[in-house]
Amino acid sequence: MKTRNLTLMTDLYELTMMQGYFKNMDRNETVIFDAFYRNNPMESGYAICAGLAQVIEYVENLHFDNDEITYLKGLGIFEDDFLEYLQNFKFSGSIYAIPEGSIMFPREPMIKVIAPIMEAQLIETAILNIINHQSLIATKTSRVCYAARGDGIMEFGLRRAQGPDAGIYGARAAMIGGCIGTSNVLAGQMFDVPVKGTHAHSWIMSFPDEYTAFKVYADMYPGACILLVDTYDTLKSGVPNAIRVFTEMREAGIPLTFYGIRLDSGDLAYLSKKARKMLDEAGFPDAVISASNDLDEYLIDSLKAQGCKVTSWGVGTHMITSKNWPSFGGVYKLAAIMDENGNFIPKIKLSENSEKITNPGNKVIHRIYEKESGKIKADLIALEDEVFDENEPLLLFDPLEPWKKTLLEPGTYTMRELMVPVFLDGKCVYTSPSVMEIREYCQKELDTLWDETRRLVNPHQVYVDLSSKLYHIKIQLLDQMGQVH
Repeated sequence: MKTRNLTLMTDLYELTMMQGYFKNMDRNETVIFDAFYRNNPMESGYAICAGLAQVIEYVENLHFDNDEITYLKGLGIFEDDFLEYLQNFKFSGSIYAIPEGSIMFPREPMIKVIAPIMEAQLIETAILNIINHQSLIATKTSRVCYAARGDGIMEFGLRRAQGPDAGIYGARAAMIGGCIGTSNVLAGQMFDVPVKGTHAHSWIMSFPDEYTAFKVYADMYPGACILLVDTYDTLKSGVPNAIRVFTEMREAGIPLTFYGIRLDSGDLAYLSKKARKMLDEAGFPDAVISASNDLDEYLIDSLKAQGCKVTSWGVGTHMITSKNWPSFGGVYKLAAIMDENGNFIPKIKLSENSEKITNPGNKVIHRIYEKESGKIKADLIALEDEVFDENEPLLLFDPLEPWKKTLLEPGTYTMRELMVPVFLDGKCVYTSPSVMEIREYCQKELDTLWDETRRLVNPHQVYVDLSSKLYHIKIQLLDQMGQVH
């Protein structure tokens, strides 16, 4: 599939700043930008990183064709020498990132860009657009899957997504977050993920009666026979007709490998219990009961608490749009500028809002696990040149309330660095796993969270700490910028 040229998928001010740097070439220093977010979406205890493969595609295909140059020239604000420079533009910097499917927390870099400032500035908007969207949907999906307590979740929100790209890449993110399949056939083709589906009410209505509609469908798809039973009367018509068809299939010697009913309206707890009893009494205890109808994690959690007999869920609108939390909130901030000696000088952004004050410098993230359980203890943001030894005690402290401290003794914890190199000097050095491989990795990542962090309401927040060295640099910069002149 041909890759679209998304080079102009940027905000105008990125290009005007680029021209400003170009006109003052001594201002095109190598810099570091961090992409991060400040608060977990949906008031969750975590987020899931997704979209890196599309960031890679975007950066690898970054170039200005004649059409782009002609359009920019027509705006009347870009000069010929700058447009000539753009004709040979390509990304030459380095990018480090948290791998897709990884658990992540606020204020730690999802992506770190090290590049001449013109290049780093240009790619800001696209990186945030891609990572914000897919990370949001992957996180939402993981919550829906958690609420289902092991039941399969199918994504089928394409018709409710905000446009084709949101539907396609939202389905990709939903698969990463834990879905077992999608109704989106194009997403299935593009990302080699399972596609699943049944039939609509219109199928039933197009036949003389419900039984005939079920019978024809079962004849065509005996190996995946899920019948929609609520077109007319779920318990008096739909379920009895489904049972009649299943009985005829069994009597004809047709294997009932994957079969059952789908509920799309009404009181799902009540109807599923009644339907389960009817199916069991008819000799079909392994028949699937699936459900849809504007589901989200809170409704599924409530239905499970009510003893609902649904074991397969189709989730659309609320998941593909993240309806209760429509924005991820990732930002992209300057963290350091290289001086004439090749050293990075830390930079910090001040704000009246303390949570918007950035962490300066060339940073890495160390994930700390409790050795006995394998669960995440904390994340530690440190400077790139710092070295830690698991055989030494590790003192952690809250950077907002530094008197709160935890001492980890040797042998009680393990550490690993989260970010991996993706581009080095303009060359991609990272091979993205398949979506299903990322999904498997994500499930393992989720297993490292404590149950208290995964709960849907008022979850425990994992600590994201700063190393002592980074903390003192940050305080020093704050003190310098806070001096009265």
